[in-house]
Amino acid sequence: MKTKNLYTLEFDKIRELLARHAATDGAKAAACELEPSDDIDEVRLRQRRTADAKLLAGQKGNPSFSSVKDVSAACERADKGATLTTRELLDCAAVLSCTRSLIDYYKSNKITETSLDEIFERLIPEKEIELRITRSIVAEDMISDDASPALAEIRHSIRKTNSKIADLMQKYTQGGNYSKYLQENIVTTRGGRFVIPVKSEYRSAVPGLVHDTSASGATLFIEPMSVVQANNDLRELQSKEEYEIERILHELSGLVSSVSGVILLNYSNITYLAFVFACSELAYEMKAVE
Repeated sequence: MKTKNLYTLEFDKIRELLARHAATDGAKAAACELEPSDDIDEVRLRQRRTADAKLLAGQKGNPSFSSVKDVSAACERADKGATLTTRELLDCAAVLSCTRSLIDYYKSNKITETSLDEIFERLIPEKEIELRITRSIVAEDMISDDASPALAEIRHSIRKTNSKIADLMQKYTQGGNYSKYLQENIVTTRGGRFVIPVKSEYRSAVPGLVHDTSASGATLFIEPMSVVQANNDLRELQSKEEYEIERILHELSGLVSSVSGVILLNYSNITYLAFVFACSELAYEMKAVE
């Protein structure tokens, strides 16, 4: 059918209505790209699947498609040996999580066979890899201590070293002989190292390394000599932490690569199911029947 005729029939507006009901970006795209078919078997199959989705939704509600994203690029990068970002890994885990959820939806309270059974049955769970990712990455910017024994040990050492530095700094900021030399009784950082703000005229009274100077020149930010080794230890531990996190992300990326075909197949089927259930929601809204 010609594009002009589709617009005359306001088919574009039907597509817009359908896209509003789509639960994923992929399903929205499918709705926006939808074209009529002149194949009677195709037409009947589409109608049957829409009717069956409407039937399932009436029996046990709509399935959850969570926030599934297109992971094609992430899987391709993983297959090439790249280390995926935490966001990409979480998106891959979300596809696997949605897969399990849809399988549970399909199998629970199954009353009758439908034309959607073959789509649900194409879904393949990979629970172990899904949970490995979600237990290691608790948020896009946060790797769990439990991601590896080595990371847990490093972070334990970081907490101990931070506590040691805090204790060492207290003698400069909690009264005592040094307070009178400070602009403020606070501890701050410069270049990732803990320092104290010393009045410039008392530079010689606080042995240490100068890391910065205030704009006015009245304050020097000094790392006391008693804290230098602890700061060195902290920087070394932080470097080890960064390396271990990178190693963990690379390992998780390898796991994604090992099942990338499954993830992409699941994503394709999730997208199709989200599209069909969007059709059923629009049918319900319009009081449309097969």
